[in-house]
Amino acid sequence: MTEPVRVRRITAADWDAVVALERDAYAPLGLCEGRAALQSRAAVSPGTCFVADVGGRAAGYLLALPYPALTVPDLGRTEPVAVPPGNLHLHDIVVAPALRRRGLARHLLRRLTGAARARGDERISLVAVGGSDRFWSARGFAPHPDVVPTGGYGADAVYMSRPVPAPREVS
Repeated sequence: MTEPVRVRRITAADWDAVVALERDAYAPLGLCEGRAALQSRAAVSPGTCFVADVGGRAAGYLLALPYPALTVPDLGRTEPVAVPPGNLHLHDIVVAPALRRRGLARHLLRRLTGAARARGDERISLVAVGGSDRFWSARGFAPHPDVVPTGGYGADAVYMSRPVPAPREVS
């Protein structure tokens, strides 16, 4: 990739691209949430939701929000309020198909880890869908077999988490 990558907060101008990226990534899995749900998650914690900007366009995004550990947001509902620091839930990360395997997800995850550290979070959690648990395991996330994600994630969904790494441990 010859153009620089800039990770920044999501702006109002990014939502059409974010919604399109989400639809393209999750529609085949039956997991599309739609604009209102995505925007509600970002509104809860705008400082933990980012776009990977390449050449002036949104090439990927990440939505994360404070959420109680060992629980998951319901895909069918919007998020009305934030919870105190402790666990930051990586709700969604998508990179445009044409730009995958070029480090954009790594840029987004670094920014998220820095935000989690700055907030005082101890853990980052997520729900791996579509067989992505191996991808997340390679990035230090461990499954919690006792937590069964409900709320529309699908039968193969896996709740996972990892401690917020120290600055030198960021992957």
